[in-house]
Amino acid sequence: MGEIRAAKVNNGQTGVLYLCATPIGNLGDITQRVIDTLREVDLIAAEDTRNSIKLLNHFDIHTQMTSYHEYNKVEKAAWLIAQMKEGKNVALITDAGTPAISDPGEVLVAMCHTEGIHVTSLPGACAAITALTLSGLSSRRFVFEGFLPEEKKERAQIIEELSQERRTMILYSAPHDLKKNLKLLQQTLGNRKLTICRELTKKFESVMPTTLDEAIAYHEENDPRGEYVLVIEGRSREDLQAQKAQQFEDMSIAEHVQLYEQKGFDRKAAMKAAADDRGISKRDIYQALLQEKDGNTE
Repeated sequence: MGEIRAAKVNNGQTGVLYLCATPIGNLGDITQRVIDTLREVDLIAAEDTRNSIKLLNHFDIHTQMTSYHEYNKVEKAAWLIAQMKEGKNVALITDAGTPAISDPGEVLVAMCHTEGIHVTSLPGACAAITALTLSGLSSRRFVFEGFLPEEKKERAQIIEELSQERRTMILYSAPHDLKKNLKLLQQTLGNRKLTICRELTKKFESVMPTTLDEAIAYHEENDPRGEYVLVIEGRSREDLQAQKAQQFEDMSIAEHVQLYEQKGFDRKAAMKAAADDRGISKRDIYQALLQEKDGNTE
């Protein structure tokens, strides 16, 4: 009870919103701090009370629950804020993982900040980070995309943006979308390395280092089952540089430099920009300009 009582003292009569991470599969991954908090708050806002009741029963938690999900996130957030302004402490949980990650909880958090209500996060399981650590791909820099949009045009636009991404990419996929998503990614990104993580922390957890081509072929023979996290390698600096240089193959170096000069670059800056585009040194640009000039005077 210590943490909850201290929060009330520090915030006068206003309650606190606790973002409580719940297991993504194995119930042993919940923290004692989350268990204690779920027992002590006045109210638990759950994505699906039918799923969350199983978790609460397992840990002998009898706190009142209310639903908070994608389809009531705005009006219910307003109601929850009213409860906290009356001094009630609220815990937010999702069906699995950390609230506000690819989740309507972000709306409630933003509204709490606007209303001056204190928010704190009790860390725990997160499928994206778990998959990244298992992937064998670079984890120094990564980007989380979540679920691809359902709308066709928006989905195509996002995949096109990802095709230029140098960081490792993390996506979620429902089983009924997996084959379609793999094909769409392969069409735009090419045959990248990826690791497919399925049913993380559960009995039938699987981690498959593969490529997009191989993954498509595999799932033509094996129907997807369970929830998936796709961890995809980013594009290499060399590939991006080669693509950029290719854009200027039909343009002479003099024309390339002139292009930047027309944009307001001085001569030296224009030469440097052209050199960067082509992946060569500024000295190479200078020599090429001299040769082109000599050729034009003959």
